[in-house]
Amino acid sequence: MRLASYLVAGAAHYGLVVPAGLVDLTQRIGGQYPTLRHLLEAGELARAAAYETAAADFRADDVIFLPPIVVPEKIWCIGINYRDRNAEYPDNSAPRYPSLFARAPTSIVGHLQPIVRPRVSKEFDYEGEIVLVIGREARHVPRETAFEHLCGLTLCNEGSVRDWMRHGQFNVTQGKNFDRSGSIGPWIVTCDELDPRGPIDISTRVNGETRQHDSTAHLLFGFAELVAYLTTFATLKPGDLIATGTPAGAGGRSDPPRWLVPGDVVEVEATGIGVLSNRVVDEA
Repeated sequence: MRLASYLVAGAAHYGLVVPAGLVDLTQRIGGQYPTLRHLLEAGELARAAAYETAAADFRADDVIFLPPIVVPEKIWCIGINYRDRNAEYPDNSAPRYPSLFARAPTSIVGHLQPIVRPRVSKEFDYEGEIVLVIGREARHVPRETAFEHLCGLTLCNEGSVRDWMRHGQFNVTQGKNFDRSGSIGPWIVTCDELDPRGPIDISTRVNGETRQHDSTAHLLFGFAELVAYLTTFATLKPGDLIATGTPAGAGGRSDPPRWLVPGDVVEVEATGIGVLSNRVVDEA
């Protein structure tokens, strides 16, 4: 299944993505489960699957896409998690533990919505990533059973304001949380349709030019390891998101750097998921 959240006439809906458009679940089961997150919390994905053969209620062009989980409780982000990305740094020895930071839901928009370059910086960068969506509560989960707690996969452009990432000596949080600077979407592909064990290829394009390309076969910490590590100290809840790291090739690593400017279109694509696309605008 492919599950999306979106606006129709200003009202939030969610539904199934089908070839002809969107089968609206808000009209069918929204009284019991107002959002996709509520559906996951109830463990009722089967209720959604029952409508996979229904006729589309909306065309994709008729809606405004939101992040698939509109207000996740937690967005965990993993840094420097591809081998070639790690090799870009002077100290490129294999890390013992994942690098970790968090993003706020206010820093994220949906598919085809503008991402915002803030007025205080010109060093606006892209980072294409695969995102894990938690489907079942998880704490102290071993790697062997980690995939049982996933609902599916989606994509992220983890937009980064590089100079603000250097404001703190030991953290990057400031540069990762500007309002509307990143995006998640276009939808969630459930694990019964796309096996998270992979390998899965991921690419990032800017104005059609491929800037990043890699495979999850080259992760330093695989998806199961990330779930196991995070659940050692935190309870993962249905709808929580884990952005799993970006490949080499971000704009800030070019010589000279290739920062995003208004009008640029960033596309993140992964095998079996689709394409997340956003245009860059300046902060008003």
